[in-house]
Amino acid sequence: MNLSTDYEFIKIDEPADQVLRITLNRPEARNALSNKLRGELFDALHAADQDDSIGVMIIRGDEKAFSAGYDLKMDLREDRPYYTPPGLGPVGGWARHVVEGSFKLWDLAKPVIAQVSGFCLAGGLELAHSCDLIYTTPDAKFGYPAVRMISTADNHFFPWVFGIRRSMELMLTGDSIDGTKAVEWGFANAAYPLEELEGKVLEMAARVAAVPRDIQQFNKRSVHNQMDLMGIRSALLAGAELQELSSHTETAKSFGKKVAEGGLTKTLSERDGKFGDGRTAY
Repeated sequence: MNLSTDYEFIKIDEPADQVLRITLNRPEARNALSNKLRGELFDALHAADQDDSIGVMIIRGDEKAFSAGYDLKMDLREDRPYYTPPGLGPVGGWARHVVEGSFKLWDLAKPVIAQVSGFCLAGGLELAHSCDLIYTTPDAKFGYPAVRMISTADNHFFPWVFGIRRSMELMLTGDSIDGTKAVEWGFANAAYPLEELEGKVLEMAARVAAVPRDIQQFNKRSVHNQMDLMGIRSALLAGAELQELSSHTETAKSFGKKVAEGGLTKTLSERDGKFGDGRTAY
């Protein structure tokens, strides 16, 4: 594959035969998912999906963060990587936009592996969920703390993956779980020490790429088709409208006012302080 040199917020390389690796490259922002980063990510994934020399893609962050979520310091209505009709909420259908993005990953012909270490929160959690396989470290942090003050989740995949009781625990508290529990709860495939993670992911990528691509695309779609027949696509798109409505609550409006007055970092620290996690614990 001809690697682009024009990307600003991602790095791409080919660490093994038939393997394309995309590294999110905003370490100063814990790899927050700005629209420009998302645009570069989709561009690289779509190019790889059409390249006969590539059999599998890997998405990773760095040791500290796979991604801490969407970039709340930017206007998410601007520079979106693809068009989504506006919805009911103040950010013009943002939840529906990112749910559609999740299915863009699902609908790729080639498998995508998430390599997760550090924080994997909110939008980062949604990105990892959209991948076909997830490998992580035992101490990685998976969660959706935005439900404590901003809104309900953009992507309501939780009951499909975690079941009703565990989904309730995550949604009603905004708490995070570590990589070990993410494996136990069925979100991730396996957890390895950080020093072993890259090697283990590349081993799995080689095994996936060894299956001929014409049959592999059917293998991937056979699973997703079953999920579609059970209604996951309709359910997640319907959930996006609920997220838009939740962004109109008095608490959500208060969050926006606090960010404007005291800044995002201070507001998030105050939000998570009573729970003893997030920025207040690290």
